[in-house]
Amino acid sequence: MATALSSMMLHTPVSSKCANYMPAGVAYSRSSCGSKAFPTHISIASKNLKGASPSSALGFFCGEDYTLLEGHGKPSLPRKVNSNQSSPKGQVRAAAYNIAVLGAAGGIGQPLSLLLKMSPLVASLNLYDIANVKGVAADLSHCNTPAQVSAFTGFAELPDSLKNVDLIIIPAGVPRKPGMTRDDLFKINAGIVRTLVEAAAEHAPNAWINIISNPVNSTVPIAAEVLKQKGVYNPRKLFGVTTLDVVRANTFVAQKKNLRLIDVDVPVLGGHAGITILPLLSKTRPAVEFSPEEIEELTVRIQNGGTEVVEAKAGAGSATLSMAYAAARFAESCIRALDGDESVYECSFVQSEVTELPFFASRVKLCKEGVEAFINADLNGLTDYEQTALEALKPELKASIEKGINFVKQSLPVAA
Repeated sequence: MATALSSMMLHTPVSSKCANYMPAGVAYSRSSCGSKAFPTHISIASKNLKGASPSSALGFFCGEDYTLLEGHGKPSLPRKVNSNQSSPKGQVRAAAYNIAVLGAAGGIGQPLSLLLKMSPLVASLNLYDIANVKGVAADLSHCNTPAQVSAFTGFAELPDSLKNVDLIIIPAGVPRKPGMTRDDLFKINAGIVRTLVEAAAEHAPNAWINIISNPVNSTVPIAAEVLKQKGVYNPRKLFGVTTLDVVRANTFVAQKKNLRLIDVDVPVLGGHAGITILPLLSKTRPAVEFSPEEIEELTVRIQNGGTEVVEAKAGAGSATLSMAYAAARFAESCIRALDGDESVYECSFVQSEVTELPFFASRVKLCKEGVEAFINADLNGLTDYEQTALEALKPELKASIEKGINFVKQSLPVAA
C-alpha cells in the first residue's frame, strides 16, 4: 500500500549530527537553512513512497533541513548501532531513551504520544493516565517504529510508569474552555502537577521534566518547589514548554510577510500566558521590517493564539494538536541534547537570571546535563515597543510565579 507523506515538518534546532538520526537506505539532499547557532526546521517531503514504512520515512526529528528524494528504493527501519560509537552517515543511532507521558489519554497526550512514537531515538514510551490509557497504548503499539509502548492506569501504577525514564512530559490537567483564563485552570491543575512531580521526585529524581500543564507560569514554580522539598531539584532539568509560542510566531510572521517558513525564526521571551508572551519581532530571522500596526497585530495574535483556537472550537476543545506538535519538537530537542548533540537551542520557561524574575522564558542552549547556557543577546537592542512590553509583563509574571510557589508552601503539613 502506498504511503503518502506531504511536507511533514517539525521545527527543531540545527544539528551537525543530523545524519546520525536519519533512516538507512534513503538518499537526502541538504538545503541551506541558516546559521547553526539558531533553530530552523527540516522538511521531509515525498509522494507515494511505495512499500515504505512510516517510521523509515520519518527522519523529521533530525534537526536540519533535508528533503527525502524519491525513487531511491524502499527505506528500511532504523538500524541499531552501538550507542558509544558515532554512526556512519545515513545510519540511525540506537533507540536508547525512555519517556513517560503523564496525561497520555488526553487531547494533548494522545497526539503527543504518537509523535514521540515516531522518533527513532525513543526506546520506550510509558503512557500514564487515570483512565482510558490502555486503548491508546494498544493503538500506538501497532505502529512499526522502535519504541515499546506500555500503559499505566491510576495512581497505584504511577511509580512503575516512572522507572528508569530519562524524560517526563506532563500534559495532564483540564483544558481551557470558552471564557476560561489560565488562572481559572490553576485551581485544578496546580494539584495535579504537584502530585505528579512528587511521584517523579521519588521514582525518577534524575529525569528531565517538561511541564505542559497550564498555567505554565505557575506550574513550573510549583514543580520546582516540590522538587526542592524532596531534595532533588536540579534547575537545569526542569522546563516549562513554551515552544508553541515560537511555533505560532514563526507561522504568523511567515504568513504576514510571505516568507518561506523554513527560513523564519522569532525568539519569544517572558512567560506563557497573555501579555507575558513577548515575541521579539525585531530579532526575526531573516531580518524583516514591520510597520507599527503589523507589530501590534502580530504581537496580540501570538499572545492570544490559544484563545483563538478555543473560540474557533466553540467549546469542543483547546489548542491540543498544535500544542502536541510543539511539545514533540521540544521533547526531541531534549533527547538530542541527552544524546550529545552540541547545537540544540530552544526557548523555554526555566529558572533564570536573565532578568530579576526567578523564572523566565528565553532561548537556552541544551546539553547532556540540561540547560548549558542562556542566550542573553536576545535581550540586547530591544525596540522601544519591546522594552515597554518587557517591563509591562514583569508584574503579572511575578505574581503568577509567586502564586505557584505559595501554593506549595501553604500546602505543607503543619508541624505538631
